[in-house]
Amino acid sequence: MKKIVLTGGGTAGHVTPNIALVPKLRELGYEIFYIGSYDGIEKKLIADFDIPYTGISTGKLRRYFDPKNFTDPVRVIRGIREARAALKKIRPDVVFSKGGFVSVPVVRAARNLGIPVVCHESDMTPGLANRLCIPAAEKVCCNFPETVENLPKEKAVLTGTPIREELLRGNREAALRFTGLEGKKPVLMVIGGSLGAAAVNDAVRAALPELLTTYDVIHLCGKGKTDPSAGFPGYVQYEYIKDELPDLFALADIAVSRAGANAICELLALRKPNLLIPLSARASRGDQILNARSFEKQGFSMVMEEEDVTTLKLIDAIKTLYADREKYRAAMEESLHTDAVGVITGLLEEIVNRGSGK
Repeated sequence: MKKIVLTGGGTAGHVTPNIALVPKLRELGYEIFYIGSYDGIEKKLIADFDIPYTGISTGKLRRYFDPKNFTDPVRVIRGIREARAALKKIRPDVVFSKGGFVSVPVVRAARNLGIPVVCHESDMTPGLANRLCIPAAEKVCCNFPETVENLPKEKAVLTGTPIREELLRGNREAALRFTGLEGKKPVLMVIGGSLGAAAVNDAVRAALPELLTTYDVIHLCGKGKTDPSAGFPGYVQYEYIKDELPDLFALADIAVSRAGANAICELLALRKPNLLIPLSARASRGDQILNARSFEKQGFSMVMEEEDVTTLKLIDAIKTLYADREKYRAAMEESLHTDAVGVITGLLEEIVNRGSGK
């Protein structure tokens, strides 16, 4: 049986695309293994999928001064040794890395053992971990045409991000039952996210009296960020949604979202016209701004900078988005990001078959 090791972690965004590949990899006959950190979020997320999990030592890679910068390199070196031992035991045909600091020891160990590696970079510009991994990779998958231009020509492949198949199978009626909404108005879905969600959440809540005259609003606002005082008819809020998320997407007509790569690729795959409010450069390395501007350029999204958000501007932007929704859907229908799972697993198959002499 063919064997593959998946790696990536630190945030859910470095894990969920790996999970999206699992059904197709199993269909193709792969035995799947996962290498992550001892207690990272990846361990928790992978636990539901009956995949053997190996934890290794990891150290965070920082661009700023921190006392841990003196000790974390030791953890990385230990992690390379542990990853090497795990890979020698598993003997995979290929490693697929979604990034995050846990991926560096795994990719380095794989290269030392002569195991081919495929990396995936979600954002417009590679993060530090992926920049360290790219030299060891045979191929680098990415989301944006602009990213292809900044990667080694022989390695770059425009694939989009793997999307969980269940997201495409939502049920509108199930969402109405879950939310208690009547379904008589267009539905606006707000995806505040977790990091820096307050700015989006506050702006949306300030606009609710006006928005609710036209729309029902589903608000995913992040852990600990619900507002008990916002008890308006037609407005429902949740910290986090897992099982019902496909149904909520099926119900939504338009969306307001941060511009994390996985989130916007899900909106693209689901053909949901969207207004993106990227995380400010003051609170990030600016990747969300670049992501959003690329989607705007391709005609998939409207964009509003966080610093420009006011109640009136947000209401006007949402009104324009809904009026132009068919224009955005048409652009998304023309997208090349049609089957990231199929393209990536095809690439993995090509590499594995070449290695086996098929």
